Amino acid sequence: MPKDNKVKKEKKHFFKDFKAELKKVIWPTPKQLVNNTVAVIVIVLIIAVIVFVLDFAFEKMNTYGINKLKSIVETTNSVENNVNNETNTNTVETNAEATNTDITE
Repeated sequence: MPKDNKVKKEKKHFFKDFKAELKKVIWPTPKQLVNNTVAVIVIVLIIAVIVFVLDFAFEKMNTYGINKLKSIVETTNSVENNVNNETNTNTVETNAEATNTDITE
């Protein structure tokens, strides 16, 4: 039973303190509330536009960069293929000449 009384006193004390703290709060006037709300909304919209523009710019740069890398890789691969084909052709010609030299000797 004493425990129940203690809990009731704590609750009563809590709500009494709570009410006292709320009386100390300086509440904004309706005009201040509207001004602050508008300021927050405008700042959020400005930041959203900045993020959108940066996202769009980075996406375009990334796309351009990837396409540029693809073209570099493709040209490198085509040059390597041409070099490999020329090397293979030269090797075949050299082998053919060696074979012809062996046959004639």
